[in-house]
Amino acid sequence: MSVRLCVLGSGSRGNATWIATETTRLLVDAGLSKKETYARLAAIGESPSSCTALLISHEHLDHIAGLRKIALDLRVPIYLSEPTRGVIQWDPKLDAFETFTPGKRFQIGDVEIAPFSVPHDAIDPVAFTFQSQGIKVAVVTDLGFIPEVVKQHVRGCHALVFESNHDLEMLKVGPYPWFVKQRVMGRHGHLSNLATARFLSEEFDGQAQVLVLAHLSEINNHPEIARLSALEALRLGNRGSPQLHLASQSAPTAVFRW
Repeated sequence: MSVRLCVLGSGSRGNATWIATETTRLLVDAGLSKKETYARLAAIGESPSSCTALLISHEHLDHIAGLRKIALDLRVPIYLSEPTRGVIQWDPKLDAFETFTPGKRFQIGDVEIAPFSVPHDAIDPVAFTFQSQGIKVAVVTDLGFIPEVVKQHVRGCHALVFESNHDLEMLKVGPYPWFVKQRVMGRHGHLSNLATARFLSEEFDGQAQVLVLAHLSEINNHPEIARLSALEALRLGNRGSPQLHLASQSAPTAVFRW
């Protein structure tokens, strides 16, 4: 038996993560096109046809752009919150929905899933933890700050996918209009490298074997800045030495296995 995790793509142009056991395979968000999602799954030796369910964190396009075509092809249940379901325009041929409530755990196959609310400018945004065979994985992106509920849910993780969206100085001098900059920096926007670094140095429990920095802005961040910021925070906080990886918009991460 095994638990596998791969971030297929992460960023403002599309997000998708694959979490799999021997019997259950989950696609978390469908922000990449069907063609690109399937190509990246093939690249890591996984088959789309093995997918058990689709999980949607919120309705923003970079998390659902490929959902219609993927769902029509795979014909597997779509798990999402009722408010999120209500703001998405659905193809009438899609009817396999399962709704969850943030704060209430549910089961898909041999995976226990805990959705929890995060502060983001969507109708009902959530992040997730996944537990199976004693392994716990968290996928936490698209949040403007880190409330206590997030800190509680990510404790005890073997793998943590966590947002490190922008460098504050790059964002301030970058090309975005001021109202967009305010949105990104706001309490319902995205986490900066600095915010993530503070969490890693002060609140992170250090138990994760794998830490994946995700949702990096291609315009307002640089992978090396995010990486060094996280490494320094882990060192200063004496928060363990997880394998540090950066999710990419253009290619899947390695497949992490337990």
